[in-house]
Amino acid sequence: MWEYRGQCRPPFADQPAPGQESVWDYPRPPRLVNDARRVVVKAGGRTVADTRSAVRVCETASPPTFYLPGTDVDLDSLVEVEGRTICEWKGEARYFALRDASDRTVVAWDYPRPTRAFAALEGRIGFYPGRVECHADGERVRAQPGRFYAGWVTEDIAGPFKGEPGTEHW
Repeated sequence: MWEYRGQCRPPFADQPAPGQESVWDYPRPPRLVNDARRVVVKAGGRTVADTRSAVRVCETASPPTFYLPGTDVDLDSLVEVEGRTICEWKGEARYFALRDASDRTVVAWDYPRPTRAFAALEGRIGFYPGRVECHADGERVRAQPGRFYAGWVTEDIAGPFKGEPGTEHW
C-alpha cells in the first residue's frame, strides 16, 4: 500500500493542467492564501455573503476551504447551533445554520479564537458548498466528497480529493 509522507506528489495524483493547482502540492500543516476572486454565497435565492477578500486554507489532499470576512457576511441570516469540534491546526470551531431554516442544518462555521498560526481566520466564516450555493468568480463551486469535508472544488484544482471513494486510508 502506498503511504503519503508529504514529500512529493503521489503517483496516483492527477497531473494539473496549465493554470491548475494540485491539492497534492499543498502542505501539511495547511497554509493560508489570500484570494481576491469574487466569492458569493447564496441561500434560498438571497445573497448571504459577497467578498473579494477571501482566505483559502490549502491542505494536502483537500480542495481549498474558503473563509470570508464576517464584515462581508449577512450575520443576521445565521444562527449559532450546538456543537463544537477541535481542529489540530486551527483550534475550536463553532457552527451556524440559516436563521430561517427549520431543520438547523449546519451551513457555516468559524474559529472565534484560532491558534496563533491561523490567527488570520479570526472574524472569518467558512461555508459548506454542498449546503449553500457558493461561487468563485462566477463559477459554481462543487462540494468536496464526503459528508464532513468543506473543500471548494473548482476547475482550477486537480485531485483526486480526500473524501472520494477509496480515500479512507489517506
